Amino acid sequence: MMEDKKNFIAARVAKELKDGDVVNLGIGLPTLIPHHLAPEIDITLQSENGFVGLSAETPSEEDARYIVNAGGKPVSIRPDGAFFNSADSFTIIRGGHVDATVLGALQVDEHGNIANWIIPGKMVPGMGGAMDLVVGAKKVIVAMEHTNKGNHKILETCTLPLTAKGQVNLIVTEMGVMEVTKDGLVLKEYNPEFTLEEIQAATGARLHISEDICPMPV
Repeated sequence: MMEDKKNFIAARVAKELKDGDVVNLGIGLPTLIPHHLAPEIDITLQSENGFVGLSAETPSEEDARYIVNAGGKPVSIRPDGAFFNSADSFTIIRGGHVDATVLGALQVDEHGNIANWIIPGKMVPGMGGAMDLVVGAKKVIVAMEHTNKGNHKILETCTLPLTAKGQVNLIVTEMGVMEVTKDGLVLKEYNPEFTLEEIQAATGARLHISEDICPMPV
């Protein structure tokens, strides 16, 4: 079994980002993605709490005191970065200026619906910017572990309150890469550590196997 699922997933998602893209990364696993970008890929990271030019470097002591990302974690900003207020930040998001957003999910389904902001009856710090991002970004990528303690996270239909309907384009897990299409979920790549039967068994929706299916790059 894989030792570092999160970095494996982050490395695969990094291959989806193109030079020049404006990208918003959710908290947790997605923040690992910049460490896996190819040297020739230069992207602009946007943080919905009000800046662009988020740096993947470990923040200096001074930066750590004053600059945090949307998840409240200390970060650095590039020399060409810029700060602005929250209204301008969401104008960028809602105006369609974000090329891709990568975020985790509690559930995602074969229709491209995503539930990632609340589990009824549990405390939640707030919905954040996810509802705006998944509607405003040109491409929505869900990066998450395939199951939660053996329970399906990829379903025929989400059972938790939705963040948005029909907005997810791609799902990347430690087991495979799935594209959301009008006909359902198409398994485009698979992790050779798992059989196709194991991947299907861990998925609560039917997987259509791509004619061009190939192993996930590692």
